[in-house]
Amino acid sequence: MSAPSAWPPPPDQPPPTGGGAPARRRRGRTAVTVLAVLLAGSLGIGAYLWVTTTRWQSHSATWEGEARGYADRVAALDAELAATDAELVAAREQLATATARITDLANEKAQLGDENVASQQYLDYQRRVSEAAGVVTTALGDCVDAQSQLITYLEDRGSYDAKDLDRFASDVETLCRQASKANDQLEQELEQ
Repeated sequence: MSAPSAWPPPPDQPPPTGGGAPARRRRGRTAVTVLAVLLAGSLGIGAYLWVTTTRWQSHSATWEGEARGYADRVAALDAELAATDAELVAAREQLATATARITDLANEKAQLGDENVASQQYLDYQRRVSEAAGVVTTALGDCVDAQSQLITYLEDRGSYDAKDLDRFASDVETLCRQASKANDQLEQELEQ
């Protein structure tokens, strides 16, 4: 077993007198010094923590401000993106409408071109028929006039040379054949 300690004295023994006071003072000074050092250390640590906390709060406020600025910027960019997307959708719809209209106009133009070609062909046909009818009319008129003249000459045969009458009759026959050919050509045009 170990030896009993001198401090604190057991309750049944009176405290030692005489030589214990300087030791107590030394112990008190030591305790005060230790407490002062601990207090100074605590104050130093507290000051350090206070400065660190203040700086952290300042940095935190700065970062929070920047984060809010970035959040506002992101919100603005999101709004711009949404507006741009809406414009893009509208532009695509306009492009689709314009493309459809261009296609319709091209079809209409082609149809009008076809109708124009058909009209031109019809006009050409009418012109050819009219020309052929004019030729037939002229040829038939010449044939009828020549036959009338031949009849007049034949009624008075004695006044004319027989060879001249035969030649004139041959010319009349040629004119009437030409009228007949012109009539055939007109009929061919009308059949087309």
